[in-house]
Amino acid sequence: MLHTGRLDEEESLWLGVLHAGDGAVLSHLTAAKRAGLRWTGDDVVHVMTPRGDAVLPLPGYRFHQTRRPYERWVKPATGPPRLPLEHAALLAAERDHNVRRAIGLLAACVQQQLTTAERFGRAIPHIRKLRHGMTFRLVLDDIAGGAQSFAELDVGRLCAEYGLLPPTRQVVRLDKKGHRRYLDCVWVLADGRVVVLEVDGSFHAEVVAWWSDMKRERAVVIHGDTVLRCSSIELRLEPHDVMDDLRRVGLPTVERAAEAS
Repeated sequence: MLHTGRLDEEESLWLGVLHAGDGAVLSHLTAAKRAGLRWTGDDVVHVMTPRGDAVLPLPGYRFHQTRRPYERWVKPATGPPRLPLEHAALLAAERDHNVRRAIGLLAACVQQQLTTAERFGRAIPHIRKLRHGMTFRLVLDDIAGGAQSFAELDVGRLCAEYGLLPPTRQVVRLDKKGHRRYLDCVWVLADGRVVVLEVDGSFHAEVVAWWSDMKRERAVVIHGDTVLRCSSIELRLEPHDVMDDLRRVGLPTVERAAEAS
């Protein structure tokens, strides 16, 4: 039967799968959106097919040939066959040349409560030679709630690597109501100034935690300290920028601190 009218969304998706032939499934951002992801950009319909299947071009569609055993990932679902959200989102993130945006895509899947960091972690080994795979693993650890341990352990390592004075970690400060506030990393400089580095993890995206963090930062600033903030993801991907800012705010090198003492 021929269809002469305009295709609706469901029909457009079926067209891509049927046009590609046996074994074809919706993939990448198309499959992720089909699973409920709210994400702007890329209106192309992505379809995955086995390597070697010659698929004629079709305007508005992108056909990905692969040797990856994606047929093992597919689970029964209503509508056109598609990759699971985790595999589809990872493949979409892999193709993005902007690593920050790729990370944002994975974080959005978790923040929109469509999946979990743990489920992403189980999907990563299925995708052979996943571009940025190690970075994705580290970021997913942060999304799962490991940012605090990263701040406590690796800021000191980064300072040693860049020759900067190591911080005092998890310093307790009492606010005006007498409540205990924990500061991630603190340096007391030779001139008496105090520099604080607060490392935000995925949990800071939650409104209640974000609100609490802002109140804590106000209390620290009122106290007279210099406060810098960064994300755990930035520490992983762009540590030089964070260390450079610490140096610019006056953090001494280990050698200078030794000479001053």
